[in-house]
Parts: sequence; C-alpha cells; structure tokens
Amino acid sequence: MDLKEFRIRARKIINDPGLTYHQRRHKLALLAEELVEYPPLGDEAKKALDERVICDLYEGHAPYRPRYILPDYEKALKQGSEFLELDPPTNLAEALNFLTILYSQVPSITGFPVYLGDIDRLLIPFLEGVSDDELYHKLKLFWRAVDRMFPDGFVHANLGPEDTRVGRVIFKIERELKQVVPNLTLKYDPEVTTDELLLEGIKTVFAVGKPHFANHPMMVKDLGEKYAVVSCYNSLKIGGGSHTLVRLNLKKTVEKHSGDIESYFKETLPHYVELTLQVMEARIRYLVEEAKFFEHDFLAQEGLISLDQFSAMFGIFGLAEAVNLLMESKGRNGRYGHDEEANQLSYRITDVIAEILAQRPLPYCDGNGGKAFFHSQSGIDLDVDVTAGTRIPYGDEPEIFEHITAVAPHHYKFQAGISDIFHFENTVQNNPQAVADIIKGAFAQGMRDFTFNLADGEFVRITGYLVRRSDLEQMKREKRSRYDSTVLGYNAVENQGIFQRKRRVISREQTPGTH
Repeated sequence: MDLKEFRIRARKIINDPGLTYHQRRHKLALLAEELVEYPPLGDEAKKALDERVICDLYEGHAPYRPRYILPDYEKALKQGSEFLELDPPTNLAEALNFLTILYSQVPSITGFPVYLGDIDRLLIPFLEGVSDDELYHKLKLFWRAVDRMFPDGFVHANLGPEDTRVGRVIFKIERELKQVVPNLTLKYDPEVTTDELLLEGIKTVFAVGKPHFANHPMMVKDLGEKYAVVSCYNSLKIGGGSHTLVRLNLKKTVEKHSGDIESYFKETLPHYVELTLQVMEARIRYLVEEAKFFEHDFLAQEGLISLDQFSAMFGIFGLAEAVNLLMESKGRNGRYGHDEEANQLSYRITDVIAEILAQRPLPYCDGNGGKAFFHSQSGIDLDVDVTAGTRIPYGDEPEIFEHITAVAPHHYKFQAGISDIFHFENTVQNNPQAVADIIKGAFAQGMRDFTFNLADGEFVRITGYLVRRSDLEQMKREKRSRYDSTVLGYNAVENQGIFQRKRRVISREQTPGTH
C-alpha cells in the first residue's frame, strides 16, 4: 500500500457515518499497521500468504499484543494492581468495580477483552452476607455495564461446572437483559454439574442463544484445571493465551495439489502445514522479541499472565471441500458428513496435521510443551464457498445423530477449540430435557463443545459469537451498529449462508427404533 492509497482509505474510514468513534479509531489503527513491513518470511510462505492458502486473519503486519489474553483474575483480586492503583477488593461491590476497571486494560486482537473470567468462581469469596436480592441487583448493573462498555460479541465469560448462586443469577439476568455481550460458556462435568443448572443453561439458550456447553473433563485433560473458553470458542490456559491464530485453507491445498491422494498426504499437505508454521513463528518472534510485549505490559509484570502459559493456534478451515474434492479425484460421489469413506478421509487429514504439530517445535509456546495448539477455525465474514473449520456445509447436514457421529472423532484432536452449531426448531422449547440428553450423548461420543440455537430465535450464532436479528435489520437499514461484531455477522450472513443451516426437530418418532 502506498501513501496515496493509505490516505484514501483513511479518509473513507474517518468520514464513514456508519462507524462509531471507537470503531473508526480501531480501523485507523489496523490501517496504520498495514503500512509496516511484515515480519521476515521465506519466499514460499510469503507466496502462500499472498495467495490466501494461508490466512493470518488480518491480525496486522506487526503484532504488538497477543491475539487472545486470559488474565488470572483470581490472582488479581487477591493481590490488587499496583499499575492500576487498586487495592484488593473486600466486598462484592468492590470486586465488581475492580474487575470492570481491569477489563478495560486487557488488550486483544479485537481491542476488547476476550475473557472476563470464570465469573461464578471469582465472586464466591465476596458473597458472605450478600442476600439473593442484593446479588441480583449488583450483578445486573455489572452485566449491563459490560455490554455497554465492551460492545463486541467476542467478549466472553465462563460459568461452571459447579452449580453456584452466581451462575443461576447470571442465567436469570441473561434471560431478562437479552444482550449480545458477553458471550458465555457453561463448563459441563457429568460428575459435578447438576441437571438443574444444565437445564437453566438450556432455557437461557432458548432466550438469548447462549451459553456454549463445554466438555469439562476433556478440557481439563488437555489444558489442566485452569483453562477457559474465550472469544468464539477458543479454549486456552488461564494466565496465558495465544500469541496468534493463523489458519490453513484445506480446500486450496487440494486445488494446489497435482498427483494422487497418497502424494497429497506425503507432500502437499505437510508442505503447507510447514509454511503455515513458518508464518506463525515469524509473528510470534516479532511479538516477543521485537515488540517485547511481555517485558513491558503490566499484566506480565504483575504476574497476571506469564509467557510460559502461552502458545499459538494453528487453525484449519475448508475440510469439507478438501475431502469432497479428493473424493471426486478418486471418481467417488461420497460427501463429507454422509459417506463413511469421505469421513475416514477427513479423519486422516486432521490426524496428519495433528501429528506434524506434535513434532514441530515453535518458540515461546511452553503453554503447550513448545508446540502449537490445533484449532478448528470457525470462519470469517470474508469466506465464500468454503466451510468453517471441520464443519459440514450449511444446508447439507445429515440428521443430528449421524451429524454428531460424523464430526465427533475430530474433536479430541483440537485442544484449542472446535465447534459444530445445531439449529433446532423452536418447538424444542417444549422439551429442554431432550436437549440435555443430546448434549450428554454428544459429550459421551467425544464432542468437546456443543452449541445450538433456535431456528427462529432473535439471537443468531454466527461463527462462535452472537448477533441479534434486530441488529442485523438495523445494519441493513442504517448501515451501523454499536456492536463491532454485528458488522462481521451481517457480512457472514450475506456470504456464508448462515440461515441455510438445517433445522432439527428432536423426535424419536422420526426414526423409530434406530436410536
């Protein structure tokens, strides 16, 4: 980009009546980053990036903050913050005030905090003597402030797996306020989480499209007890995070390939995986060695994050198209999600990538033993004719039980997150227990995350974040929204066929005797 183009683009942002002040400032900052030279790359990696076989999600040419940061809020509440001149809180009001201030100082790729903490656990020490009525009113003010101060669908809080007063009150508040922010995950453990809390979560989805449901035992096995789900559905370590997220377009790797399937697995796929890792390494080294984020940011200086709890995320998308193209090259008609041979081919692809990632060291990734986290990337608004992550294309999904069986074998490989979204008919509200049974069954089948929404609900799950239909209508009508994520959601609806997701009716009578 030359200076003339920069001026034209900057002027367009400054004069855009559809953008708030904050949105203009954020876009101008991203534009300025494009003027900076990219971290040094080899010719092949640069070419693959330019051709968008590899996608850096437009994080910017010179990373100066990690993409995702998960501060240890529990530690912060105990020790206070010298940088922010905050003493440790002593009661609920002070704790909520402390957290609100701290959130405003946590950077991320979006400009807003992507993690607000495991909020129910964080507040337990401050509940002594607090009545249910007082808790409800204070939390409601806090929850409203979070939505108005950080208007972005990637701001994310966690609950569970324990059944707590705070967790139940937050579900109640969510159903009343009907806000986009924060995104929400309920950690589910069949040995710990009560059925009552699970049903409260499901009823909250009926009202506001959230929470996600996370398979807590699987997460703990991969990440330890101190983990969280942030942004869309990215699972990472508390006190750490992810330096960057770079993704590989598997559809394009097949289009670039010439030869038989075996040579794809032996040569083409490993080649592009390695190039993607080279892009990641360049970005990580710039962040740590040149921008020196961990040497001067107060979160690191006060021990609220630690470099040794960080890693980086290797993402993939377009698995469905890659598999279907490979099947066509064999003269087969089977499609991913419907055909056993195609499904087995998909498992082989993710197996090969996972094996390479487990062997290839990356600098400053001690949070995962010096290796990258594997992530099924859920797409961005610019993706056209390519399916998010490892999902089955929208509108082509099989019946729900076959769907779960097809995708579940991928889930255990993706420590840093994988998601499939199920689109239920509104009649499911008459039977929340049926949804609970499906979630339990999906986790028993090996799913890491279960996400659903109502086909005609006000809240629409885009990739992993939510938008409201009314906000999409406002966006269409007025070309503006106070939520940054609504713009992305609007484009995703236009480009990715979000509303083409197959509607599911939960009914044993559909397939009697088969399940």
